[in-house]
Amino acid sequence: MNLDEALQTFIAESRELLEEMENALLNVDLAGDQDEAINAIFRAAHTIKGSAGLFSLDHMVGFTHVVESLLDKVRDGSVTLNDEMVVLLLSCCDYLTGMVNGLAAGQHEQDPDTAPEGEMLQQQLRRHMDGEAAPAAVPVLHVEPSVERIDNERGDSDYWHISLRFGRIVLQNGMDPIAFLRYLSKLGRVVGIATIPDALPPADEMDAELCYLGFEIAFDSTADRDAIAGVFEFVQEDCEIRIIPPHSKVSEYVNLIRALPEQAARLGEILVRCGSVTQQELDGALQQQSHKEEDAPAQQLGSILVGGGNVPPVVVEAALAKQKQVSDQKAQESRSIRVDSDKLDRLIDLVGELIIAGARASLIGQKIHNAELLECTSTLTGLVEDVRDAALELRMVKIGATFNRFQRVVHDVARELGKDIGLIVDGEDSELDKTVVEKIGDPLMHLVRNAMDHGIEPAEVRLAAGKSAKGMIKLNAFHESGSIVIEVSDDGGGLRKEKILAKAVERGLVDADRKLTDSEIYNLIFEAGFSTAEKITNLSGRGVGMDVVKRNIQALRGSVDVSSKEGQGTTVTVRLPLTLAIIDGFLVQIGSSVFVIPLDMIEECIEYATEPGQDYTNLRGQVLPLVRLRELFRVGGAATRRESIVVLKFGNHRAGLVVDTLLGEFQTVIKPLSPMFSEVKCISGSTILGSGEVALILDVAALMNTVSGKGAVALAA
Repeated sequence: MNLDEALQTFIAESRELLEEMENALLNVDLAGDQDEAINAIFRAAHTIKGSAGLFSLDHMVGFTHVVESLLDKVRDGSVTLNDEMVVLLLSCCDYLTGMVNGLAAGQHEQDPDTAPEGEMLQQQLRRHMDGEAAPAAVPVLHVEPSVERIDNERGDSDYWHISLRFGRIVLQNGMDPIAFLRYLSKLGRVVGIATIPDALPPADEMDAELCYLGFEIAFDSTADRDAIAGVFEFVQEDCEIRIIPPHSKVSEYVNLIRALPEQAARLGEILVRCGSVTQQELDGALQQQSHKEEDAPAQQLGSILVGGGNVPPVVVEAALAKQKQVSDQKAQESRSIRVDSDKLDRLIDLVGELIIAGARASLIGQKIHNAELLECTSTLTGLVEDVRDAALELRMVKIGATFNRFQRVVHDVARELGKDIGLIVDGEDSELDKTVVEKIGDPLMHLVRNAMDHGIEPAEVRLAAGKSAKGMIKLNAFHESGSIVIEVSDDGGGLRKEKILAKAVERGLVDADRKLTDSEIYNLIFEAGFSTAEKITNLSGRGVGMDVVKRNIQALRGSVDVSSKEGQGTTVTVRLPLTLAIIDGFLVQIGSSVFVIPLDMIEECIEYATEPGQDYTNLRGQVLPLVRLRELFRVGGAATRRESIVVLKFGNHRAGLVVDTLLGEFQTVIKPLSPMFSEVKCISGSTILGSGEVALILDVAALMNTVSGKGAVALAA
């Protein structure tokens, strides 16, 4: 990997770390183990600082070092994390994000325009560091090393023994050795500590930036080995750390082995790390293993240790199980690779062309009545479908990453509005095409902000209505009928029908004497220029936004609907296709024109004896409104006597599509329409048939709207 590739990897990983840091900050109050959340925040800052140093990004290293120093004081308990500090650290995340974005744009030095902001943030960070008195330092006992040094010998006390040798460059990496000892005291009591100055050079050869000291520590604690080792997590790569537990039962050794970090380790290393054997015992066993006779079978290390009485068999079995678990995990990790999204897009394009070519070959086979060719094209079609599904699956991503962005939005907007608002996320594991995910973020952002501004009432109003003072926004996602449904709900005051209708009449959007259903009234909020806000704020009230939301969603071949109960809340439902590239379609014909209907939207097909002028039919005791494509698109020619009805289901509504002929299923490669056709109603795209002709893809959501005045049938709940 060259330097440019390594830099791009650093940029991508930094963005992921900053996102994790932001999420941890926003959820630190909800975390069951707050120490772990704080460690996650510290870990992200430390990793960014260390990686930035590799690229000589001194401005980023300097800023992150101050952030890390404050977090270090939070970890050791000398500073308490409060709401003000969370807001400050979120601002630091934003500032670091700006640095990373500047780096992605080719700016390797600090931007002079943002330098004052960075200095101001650093001053606030230092103020928080100085605002709390540091705890008393752990007493360091200076004794003769020959008396107190224990190395790998197992003591007879019931204390943990920690043998610690800090690496030379630990200070240069921004780590303070004493801070780790302070933090260790949070887990228990430091009974005794001996400073080991053996590595100190003569005074004239000392480098003030290097660390030469080691420590031997007797530690009384009920914490497990993982917790104690976690204290030194950020320096373990540069240090030599040995942790020897007090005398314990065999079962506790087994538990220690199973709780080791997930990393590759030989059996002997696992046993030493968990304290089952000392390094000397291990060295003796290894020496015995290497000095076997030439013809003798190789002895397993575990057998040697058990035979020598150094460790019980059950401990060796647990260690071997752990070793296999690590090996299996590494094998699993090796099967994962990163792929550039442009390469996936290219693959989808090629699969689309393959589908069209396969359809052409199948059509030729039918024309010449060649049985062998038809059999081959049938096999090819099945394989192409499998390739299509596999290629589309590669582009599917979880919507959870998009949902997580709104934690910060809700936090910041709630502070701006002076409201107490929380966010509940559900269905974050639902998957859809990455292109849809990228384009749905902004419309959802506006819906969330609008719900907070318009939907959630002030605390005093909520309390007067018998509600909790804290309002809640809920994001929910789930799959339904080949689509993904995203709901943005709030438990606010709901929409007022009379006010919406009065404003619509005032703006001339509807006639005063027209009778509208509740759903039609609520959906007026998506009309251009419509707003019921009584005052203009930074968030809403200018009559722009909701119509743009609707247009952007429709551009993704989706739909948006709103439902509300006054005094209880509002739910905006966004329905989107799972993919924008390739779908299973169903071909229908009117005259000489061929149209494609998304197969997932079709409930059934029935034959129908047409009756002129009739716009509905009786389907098993239910009224089914009809859409006549011939009349809708003004297709010339007379209708056939026997027509067919394609029963469409969209959301909770159903309608019938009257066509001349049913042509059957067809793998549909979606081709976008030219911008000059963007205003054409009821058409969402086009595709190329095997004959080379173009067929138009029907927009089922728009077709449903054409029968809304007739009352598209609502399905029974």
